Amino acid sequence: MSTTTDIVAKLWSLCNVLRDDGVTYNEYVTELTYLLFLKMLEETGREERLPKDWRWGLLAKREGLEQLDYYKAMLLELGKAKDALVSAIFIDAQTRLRKPTNLKALTSNIDQLDWFSAREEGLGNLYEGLLEKNAADKKSGAGQYFTPRPLIDCIVRLMQPQPGEVIQDPAGGTAGFLVAADRYIKDHTDDLYTLTEQQAFFQRHNAFSGAELVPDTHRLSMMNLLLHGIEGGMENIDTLSPDGESLPKANLILTNPPFGTKKGGGRPTRSDFSITADTSNKQLAFVEHIVRALAPGGRAAVVIPDNVLFEDNTGRRLRTWLMDLCDLHTILRLPTGIFYAQGVKTNVLFFRRGKSAKGNTKAVWVYDMRANAPAYGKTRPLTVADFADFEKAYGADANGGSKRRDGGKDSRWRKFDRAAISGRNDNLDISWLRDTEAEAEETLTEPEDIAAAIIGHLKAALEEIETLSEELEPDSVEEASAVAEVAE
Repeated sequence: MSTTTDIVAKLWSLCNVLRDDGVTYNEYVTELTYLLFLKMLEETGREERLPKDWRWGLLAKREGLEQLDYYKAMLLELGKAKDALVSAIFIDAQTRLRKPTNLKALTSNIDQLDWFSAREEGLGNLYEGLLEKNAADKKSGAGQYFTPRPLIDCIVRLMQPQPGEVIQDPAGGTAGFLVAADRYIKDHTDDLYTLTEQQAFFQRHNAFSGAELVPDTHRLSMMNLLLHGIEGGMENIDTLSPDGESLPKANLILTNPPFGTKKGGGRPTRSDFSITADTSNKQLAFVEHIVRALAPGGRAAVVIPDNVLFEDNTGRRLRTWLMDLCDLHTILRLPTGIFYAQGVKTNVLFFRRGKSAKGNTKAVWVYDMRANAPAYGKTRPLTVADFADFEKAYGADANGGSKRRDGGKDSRWRKFDRAAISGRNDNLDISWLRDTEAEAEETLTEPEDIAAAIIGHLKAALEEIETLSEELEPDSVEEASAVAEVAE
């Protein structure tokens, strides 16, 4: 077991200490973020970023109620700190700890960890380990902010982020895509040492941008970026509001937007939206943002649910618009069971923004990783090896320009030219292999996976009903959503 794995296991086990305080896993990770940030600044010799009266050593040496009171005051003070990163992490911070003994248990255990070895292995890896533990707990609901790392790494390898590029995630979650892109660039630049000082500064301060709407998740993303040597970059804003227009034009966009409809049936309030301005479907609106946010020649890889591929009206207009402005060259049809909601069917769209506004998509290659796939879940997690055949078929060109070969109707890999797609009314929900998904789910053995599959199917059915209802009577769905929101 590596030191990082060992520390993650020890920190995670401390969560049991806090059960008496009624602290959930999600709240525990947020609480740890405050404490680890303070401890890591001490460990890395960067405590000058904190006011001299509010530092780890002063907290750790205190005892009992005095320590808890000091900690509460510390959270308030650091939320007002002059250092932008410090204030971003501690803004509106509150502790869920009520018993002084629990805070003492946390500070004592954190002090006793092997921080020297952890620094050697990378503090960012340690924090990613905690986020992954939290995401694996389905009750916390944190999984929606955590895209499986093997999928992220596959997408990043194919998109090949380069030094000097502006890389954006408009639905940032815990910043997994940005961290993976940064790691890819560092692996190819000897940890930025092959770059000039100016180029390295750009990578640390200006290369990455993103948005995360949920304040606590935004806090986790800032911490994650910091521990990977990236300052800032993630805004606590709603991409589908006018704030989203301030995100810089990007050379590369990597993202997994949230599924479902905007709360209360709300619609995007962006003044620059024309295709999805009247829909509450968040995935459709995010796709419009991505196309608009790409610089000419910029490329994107985005995880989207099936409804984006087949939805009529706004969905069809969006796909037609996307294929005109961009070269939508590849679609990866992902297997079910790899996300927090078992029944949700998802895909990855790979496209490049063209330099003209018409006819950029000539053909779409589709890889079916879904038909006859194993039942992914707790007993069969997704791995890097699962993407090997797709990556080989995709080829070495990030923009899908490698020589490719259609494998025929029995293959997972096929080509559909633009005329054929037009003949389908621009419906991209293309499948040709026999789908044995139902049989695959029958092999699930863990009660947690079976329950997740049932919930996923029910959610997917509800979303399809809502979509259909919205197309028939948009106002009635909005009213129903408003009633549901009031009832929550």
